[in-house]
Amino acid sequence: MKHIVTIVFALLLFTSARSQSYSFTFRLEGVEDSVLYIGRHYRDQLQLVDSAQHTGKGEYRFKGRRSWNRGLYALVRQDKKGKIGDFAIDDSRNFTLTADAKLSPASVKVKGSRVNSQMFTYMTTLQAAQKEQRALQERKKDPAQKAAAEAEEKALNERMVGYQQEAMHPKTPNIFFELVNLCDNPDVPDSVEDKAGHFRTHYWDGLFEGDWRTKREELLYSPQLFNKMNYFFFGLLYHADADIIITELDRLMGQIGDDTALQRYVMEFIEPRYFRSTKNIGWDAVWCHIAKEYILKGRCPWMKESEVYLARQNYNRISQSIIGAHGQELWMADTNQSDNPDNWISSHRFPTRYVILWFWDPDCHHCQEQSAELKVLYDSLQTAPDRRFEVYAVGYESDVAKWKRYVREHDFRWVNVGGTNVNIDYQEAYNVHGAPTMIILNERRDIIMNKVLPVKSILPFLDSYEKRVKSLN
Repeated sequence: MKHIVTIVFALLLFTSARSQSYSFTFRLEGVEDSVLYIGRHYRDQLQLVDSAQHTGKGEYRFKGRRSWNRGLYALVRQDKKGKIGDFAIDDSRNFTLTADAKLSPASVKVKGSRVNSQMFTYMTTLQAAQKEQRALQERKKDPAQKAAAEAEEKALNERMVGYQQEAMHPKTPNIFFELVNLCDNPDVPDSVEDKAGHFRTHYWDGLFEGDWRTKREELLYSPQLFNKMNYFFFGLLYHADADIIITELDRLMGQIGDDTALQRYVMEFIEPRYFRSTKNIGWDAVWCHIAKEYILKGRCPWMKESEVYLARQNYNRISQSIIGAHGQELWMADTNQSDNPDNWISSHRFPTRYVILWFWDPDCHHCQEQSAELKVLYDSLQTAPDRRFEVYAVGYESDVAKWKRYVREHDFRWVNVGGTNVNIDYQEAYNVHGAPTMIILNERRDIIMNKVLPVKSILPFLDSYEKRVKSLN
């Protein structure tokens, strides 16, 4: 019986996927492009899947025989970049949309497509309500109209809540509303104290549960899924600590399970963004987690061997300098440029609790500004009873004479080292590939900061770090 069910299921898939004749006509006022395209959403990209020539008077007719997945598609201009607007393809294979050049919801007239008619009606109603609410906000500024405007606003909100609840659950299935409902954000109960934490940990609830796999293709190629994912990682978690980002990433991947297509969807979007970031504190640790736990453990089977090899090389380099790693000890010559290693200065052997490794270039304008500010702070603490940090300033300049002259002229009294007399490649050891770069080491000489902090933020950062450490002990 099990084999019979499998065969029937395969036959059903074949039947539903077979090509059908279709005719999608768009009449767009003011559009004269020689050709338009239909694009399929995939993350933040549009994959062009069909084209139609301009037949005159703003009309474009896409027709032929092929299979179409239900979902949202985009109408794309002839430059293959500009998007006119989105529309839906459901069961109907013969419809006409008449609209303005932007496919503005209020301008759209639909013939032959229930899903588009309901979708554009819904969007038009929401836009009208938003316009009405903006007008009420202006009226509320007038004391004489404030009370009446507030009452009208309350009535408007109640009306729109009722409208949305009814519209979002039509009697006949509608792929647009199905996708919106699937990707809806979680409600946060009033009784919850940590509302932000609750919202974050329940963000994906309901999406990858139940029979979500029946709408897998629609999800993969929908703007709703991309917008939800993009907001989560690069909106909601943008300023989160690396450990929180890692926890939420693992939670999401666990909910996706063994669906390779969705795993790839997520990974190919977030992995390069965490890798390329040079400004966000802790994001290199997130990338190292992705590399170690997913790429290097074979959990990204779509990746080529050369890509995995490169990831391993990058991981071996970057993981040495992430927050929490032990900072590698540097021995470098100071401005005397002695060739004798016995005269070189260690980055670790100072009595201060912290060491600021300051990689700077005298030809870099930003380095000049930040070094001047750092000097003011450093000099102001010379007589302090507890100067918490030493500055180990590495001259990121091949012209040693220029570097030495700049140090002398600007009277930098911290530890100045530079040149080629050094025990290890500090660029590799601390992932320094540009100046300025700031690394802060704690009393154990572990890395606690590996990005450039504004000088005014150094002392507040150290205060905050000490409070965190104290709270953990």
